[in-house]
Amino acid sequence: MRIIIIVQARTSSTRLPGKVLLPILEKPVLLHQLDRINASKLKSEVVVATSCNIEDDKIAELCEANGFKVYRGDLLDLLDRHYKAAVQYEADIVVKIPSDCPLIDPDIIDKVLLRFINNFDKYDFVSNLHPATYPDGNDVEVMSLPVLRKAWLEAEKKYELEHTTPYIWDNPQKFRVGNVLWETGLDYSKSHRFTLDYIEDYNFIKRIYEELYPKNPLFSLYNILQLLEKKPTIMKLNEKHSGEFWYRNHFKDLKTLDNNKQRMLTI
Repeated sequence: MRIIIIVQARTSSTRLPGKVLLPILEKPVLLHQLDRINASKLKSEVVVATSCNIEDDKIAELCEANGFKVYRGDLLDLLDRHYKAAVQYEADIVVKIPSDCPLIDPDIIDKVLLRFINNFDKYDFVSNLHPATYPDGNDVEVMSLPVLRKAWLEAEKKYELEHTTPYIWDNPQKFRVGNVLWETGLDYSKSHRFTLDYIEDYNFIKRIYEELYPKNPLFSLYNILQLLEKKPTIMKLNEKHSGEFWYRNHFKDLKTLDNNKQRMLTI
């Protein structure tokens, strides 16, 4: 089966414009993340899905110059962009990873992929987000092309189109949803923020790279946690944003969210 990892990226982020092109150790954040994703042992191809807008020419040119495939589509309809990218690159299995996860651990990508592949007859969709337990910024969602197509044909709400997969995981009566929990039994999803949305996140991620990358470019999640234990002040760089998730504005819309705990329920 052909496994395509699709990384959505744009320059028009409202909270931190151009965040994926910000430099870390003389290299754009996006390229660092793509190198980490490319270390997945199970993927067939990594594709960057960006928009057709002229400001995203920089993303397309950067990726193509560094050997990564590119698909360009609608700026706001991410479901359409993901589906058409998957079709263009002849995916059997589609992996969705957002470009705000520059510290993502390739081993976690493969763990989620293996759960899906080994249970192909049991699950239509597998992620590590329902509920999330890994540090925020290790987001992996896996589905077959027919499942993504069904969502593409049927989803209508704005947030379903903008965030690609809510129509799938929020309709357990239509789709069989599986989840991968962190094997430690811990839940760091709200306490450890490894994602890139704000300048404070950039400062945190930049510091992690400066500390770990020179000795080991593919440093692991556990290397990061060891560093934070050794130098806890690094955690303070972006801790004020810990526990923020995109769906906080959609509690009334999503059926599989617990409004009191503000976390995703196990399906």
